[in-house]
Amino acid sequence: MSATTPGRRERKKAATRQALADAALTLFLERGFDRVTVAEIADAADVSVATVFKHFPSKEALLFDQDADREAALISAVRDREPGSSILDALRALFVTGRESPPDADLQRFQGLVASTPSLREYLTRMWARHTGALARAIAEDLGLPEPSPTVRALAYLVVQAPGVGRGADVDPHEQLDAYFDLLGTGWDAQVAALRSDSLEKA
Repeated sequence: MSATTPGRRERKKAATRQALADAALTLFLERGFDRVTVAEIADAADVSVATVFKHFPSKEALLFDQDADREAALISAVRDREPGSSILDALRALFVTGRESPPDADLQRFQGLVASTPSLREYLTRMWARHTGALARAIAEDLGLPEPSPTVRALAYLVVQAPGVGRGADVDPHEQLDAYFDLLGTGWDAQVAALRSDSLEKA
């Protein structure tokens, strides 16, 4: 087996996954989530139903195909940030870089689809909870804490909610995000020293 084979395999898997996500989004937006079957999505992407479930654990997951990447990006922002950069500075940069402004028509339709579909709303709630937990653990590790404290969990929750700040309002999204993280930083900076001190005392 050549050294390039794994790379080709991974690219093929990624292409199939993207094709499935694109087909699902198109069908869901055209007909509604509940009116589309997994078999129809598989057919649109020219794969088997079994292949769909090799890439996505559920029908809902097809609509949130960037779930794992977003969680990984949150963790990486904390763990791999530049020397001298604070946790909040790194997270602010992550959200400002990835912010779409203003939302295009497809994004607005996507948001409307999620809002009108109970199973998608439930999936989104669970997804944000997973991201919050993962981010809280990464922050706690960075601070030398054995587990996330209530303060760390609160910060992680507020950070994960950042994409929704100012959504639907007539404001500049980057300016709104900056204000949001400035506000978070005011409270967070006052807590860091206490958290580190408490961690050292318990060590």
